[in-house]
Amino acid sequence: MTLKHPKTLLVIVAEAVLEKNLVRDARERGAQGWTVSEVHGAGREGVREGAWEADRTIELKVICDPGVADAIADHVLASYAPHYSVAMYFSTVQVLRPERF
Repeated sequence: MTLKHPKTLLVIVAEAVLEKNLVRDARERGAQGWTVSEVHGAGREGVREGAWEADRTIELKVICDPGVADAIADHVLASYAPHYSVAMYFSTVQVLRPERF
């Protein structure tokens, strides 16, 4: 039987201009790795098609311990959410090789 370990997946959807800052902030708060994808969609603020540079959106995914996810989310809420389009959500996931996260 494969031994699975619980972790938290934090997903941050934000304006692409924040990518470098978000990655830096996640690392400073204990994230060991992350994945960034360019995405597009719509929400309360309207449609973000990514048709021009200032309209680009990214999705940052971090799998980590719950405390690390909370620290990253708290920082993003305080530092960026008041001024930028930011959405976040958490999921509980199970991983193999937990030392990687």
